[in-house]
Amino acid sequence: MLMNNNWRQKLHLEPVSGWLNDPNGLCFFGGYYHVYFQYSPDSPFGSGDKCWGHWQSPDLLHWSFTGIVLRPDIPEDRNGVYSGCALPAGDVLHLFYTGNVKEDGDYDYVSSGRAANVITVSTRNGLDMSAKKVLLRNRDYPDYCSCHVRDPKVWRDGNTYRMVLGARTLSDNGCVLFYSSADLVHWKFDKVVSTNNLGYMWECPDYFTFGGNEYLSISPQGVPHEKFRFQNVYSSGYLFMNNDTYSEWDCGFDFYAPQTFVTPDNRRLLFGWMGIGDIPYSNPTAELGWQHCLTVPREIFPAPDGALRQVPARELKKLRREEVPLVSGMTAELPFELCARTSGDFSLRFGDYLSLSYSGSVFTMRFTDNNVGCGRDVRMAELRSCSDLQIIADTSSVEVYLNSGEKVLSSRFYPCDSAVILGFDGLCGSLFQLDGLEVKSHG
Repeated sequence: MLMNNNWRQKLHLEPVSGWLNDPNGLCFFGGYYHVYFQYSPDSPFGSGDKCWGHWQSPDLLHWSFTGIVLRPDIPEDRNGVYSGCALPAGDVLHLFYTGNVKEDGDYDYVSSGRAANVITVSTRNGLDMSAKKVLLRNRDYPDYCSCHVRDPKVWRDGNTYRMVLGARTLSDNGCVLFYSSADLVHWKFDKVVSTNNLGYMWECPDYFTFGGNEYLSISPQGVPHEKFRFQNVYSSGYLFMNNDTYSEWDCGFDFYAPQTFVTPDNRRLLFGWMGIGDIPYSNPTAELGWQHCLTVPREIFPAPDGALRQVPARELKKLRREEVPLVSGMTAELPFELCARTSGDFSLRFGDYLSLSYSGSVFTMRFTDNNVGCGRDVRMAELRSCSDLQIIADTSSVEVYLNSGEKVLSSRFYPCDSAVILGFDGLCGSLFQLDGLEVKSHG
């Protein structure tokens, strides 16, 4: 396959080199949005030290990469600074993460041989970290837990601090552990949340509320695949805790490990990893020295029935250039945004390599050119009706939002040309060419 440096994303945060995965420590603090992320700087395939990299921005449009802020450098995190969160508290930002340890020897690393330590540091500028302090070790988790306990998310609830941790039990059931603290140092186990038939491990938990309704975001591993649900190697979604209903965040090929946070104007935003581990398809940028990116920031909000919707953050509208009407056969230059209405069934074609269609209550994303999809084939989502769609198409990714974010499908793709001929039926709307983010590197 012909390698193409034009695959550098213009709307999505991605590393200059190395491997990116989970977004971590998302917050607004000290006048900046902070996006920490899992980062293997030495290898685009994820080997070497697992660190935290860091971007910051005053407005979600102008970003600075400040480099690596956390490395594995104590015995309790010697095999990796794994995922975690941030909690602003006045002029101090508290960070929490899992310190990963794998003992040498003949272990299965599920029931033995692995330590998962909750570690905290603090910072006053988002960059310079205090000494590391270990808060919880394996002995502090319930005795029915395996060695897989990780990914703390901490928030303030009145005068109490609360934490959730993702876990795998010794009987191979995924669950989330809830802890509480009065001082962010001493933590007490409160309860466990689990459901039947939803995988063996729940990663990257995130708890939040809307109007008194409780939601628990999780990334469960081991969920059986279905035709219209759980089509990826690993799932990612949320439990509507009023009735324990589980819904996927994204039905596309490339989405995992999302995290949310609250903006100064009280919106809840989400970033996800536009990738998944153990995939049967590929990303050819790895051969060029980097792999993976984050989604664009998404605003999440509840529908009247309590289900959550997602739309691109409103700040991205500032990247729009002149609006032009959609005409079948028109040529669009990546990146672009497409906003359309539909009166029923429709189809949309990106050249001869990607087909998006809705028919018979099923939306289908299908790659018709294996070179462009790099092994990606088809993903489907059920919708009773589809009245509108919004597409954010970057130089090597596409995010599709249906029914004002009722369903979302995200994927990487690798075209040989940034000019795309759009053919469609059953759509009426507009297209915007988009300016890119400004991303500077100070690392």
